[in-house]
Amino acid sequence: MSIPDVAEKWGAAVNTVVIGATADDGGTRGSTVTLGGTGALPFLAFEGSTGQKPAVAVEVWDAETDTWPDALKEVYGDAMNSPAEWAKKAVEFGADMILLRLVGAHPDSADHSAEQCAQTVKDVLAAVDVPLAIWGCGVDEKDNEILPAVSAAAKGENCLIGTAREKNYRTLVAVCLADNHKLIAESPLDINIAKQVNILCSDAGFGLQDIVMFPTTGALGYGIEYVYSIQERGRLAGLSGDKLLAQPVLCDVGFEAWRAKEARAPQFDCVTDETRSEWGVMWEAGTATVLLQAGAELLVMRHPKAIEYVKKTVDRLTPAAQ
Repeated sequence: MSIPDVAEKWGAAVNTVVIGATADDGGTRGSTVTLGGTGALPFLAFEGSTGQKPAVAVEVWDAETDTWPDALKEVYGDAMNSPAEWAKKAVEFGADMILLRLVGAHPDSADHSAEQCAQTVKDVLAAVDVPLAIWGCGVDEKDNEILPAVSAAAKGENCLIGTAREKNYRTLVAVCLADNHKLIAESPLDINIAKQVNILCSDAGFGLQDIVMFPTTGALGYGIEYVYSIQERGRLAGLSGDKLLAQPVLCDVGFEAWRAKEARAPQFDCVTDETRSEWGVMWEAGTATVLLQAGAELLVMRHPKAIEYVKKTVDRLTPAAQ
């Protein structure tokens, strides 16, 4: 009795996006990170090329670190007082990239100026040689002020800058085109809006091949099933030939996982589980693993143990030949 071939046949592949620039490319990075390239669903090598291994970007903030849980403060220690030192620690913990989140520029936080943000970017670039992603404060007016300055400060380094949304994409497109950076396109968990943001950026002159998509996500236990289904639908569409959904996907894992009450709650007397202090680690690792299966290529993470677990998982699932 013959066994039928049940492998799917895909007619397209996810775009390949390279982040970072070495000396040969006119930058100062010691390495680059390549995302995407898959021609099949995650880790299903029998259906086609699985592309590049998913990468991990470790999150670094420039302010407001007192809001981070104690479990994270313990592993980063005094390094959290300096973005440059924090970035060095993150590289020690296995970061393929640094994601610098400029929360200090938020008007309700430290309201850092464009010059201050640009200097922070320069300090981080000088401290580590891995590629850099730069994330604004989330307030359109302030991001329109600071992102041109930080983009210029990192010119030639081929950074990943975001986030571009329906209401602020023009500024992001302009600065990324001017300084040769890649772009993070943000959308709520809605395929049609994700496509619309990509259309807007493309119509403004930014190539789809240089975009990394960021569909907002949730953590384990907080709608992860819905997140998975929507992201998988997007990946299926991309592999089926929809060019507007054929971009690598970034997932903000650490932010989502560590704000879950299960990750942040203190140990309490009625719980005898000796691993209670590691629940946050497991929540982050579990969330990341689910999103990997949905097609995520770049995971933004926080805890070194979670990073270690996820990288081991990727190694186990990736074919030995790749």
